[in-house]
Amino acid sequence: MHQRFIPVVLSGGSGSRLWPLSRSLRPKQFLELTGEQTLFQMTLQRLTRLVDRLEPIVVANDDHRFLVADQCLQMGVTPKALLLEPVARNTAPAIAVAALAAQQGERDPVLLVLPSDHVFSNLSAFEMAVRIGELAAESGAMVTFGIVPTAPETGYGYVKAACSGNGALPVQAFVEKPDVITAQRYLAEGGYFWNSGMFMFKTSVAGPSRLPRKTWTSFGSIMRPFRTAHPIQLTTR
Repeated sequence: MHQRFIPVVLSGGSGSRLWPLSRSLRPKQFLELTGEQTLFQMTLQRLTRLVDRLEPIVVANDDHRFLVADQCLQMGVTPKALLLEPVARNTAPAIAVAALAAQQGERDPVLLVLPSDHVFSNLSAFEMAVRIGELAAESGAMVTFGIVPTAPETGYGYVKAACSGNGALPVQAFVEKPDVITAQRYLAEGGYFWNSGMFMFKTSVAGPSRLPRKTWTSFGSIMRPFRTAHPIQLTTR
């Protein structure tokens, strides 16, 4: 087992779809929905199978900082950095700030970006996909992970592969959440995958340095609200 990438765990979601079980101060990723571990802890557990020493970058809402610290403590995990956002935004700012944090002391690292609210029934397939993605990312590709659809789901975005086959496939298009007729057509045609929201890339390929110069002013305004709680001090109770 080796580690040539830095895991980034995104846990700033509000989990509003599972209300009232999931609430703003304890969203779904911090709940034990499928077993004794929370979805956030299950994400950390999956990563321990891929790396020698788990030190992820965690991006979380400021209101959840103690939940993150406590659940990391239970897992015996010390994050490389904990980045706190005062207001939940979309994925792009969180990934960009995580990429900046990853570049501190690292030269062009590969990032594996994972949401913290996924459940996997086939861990071997997940691990194989990450290994394939790692090779592609190290060669300079921007990798997104697709999930083979099992139903014409309208709540997910889709990724259209440019060709069929196994391994890393080139992407032809990203498609926003379709209506049910369009989703049914995607399944019938094949070559479409659910967009998992998982990514892998070098920071030189998809990090903040790749932004056009004119966007840096607005990007700076996005970065300023984030604050870093680093390191988390893990203590025994």
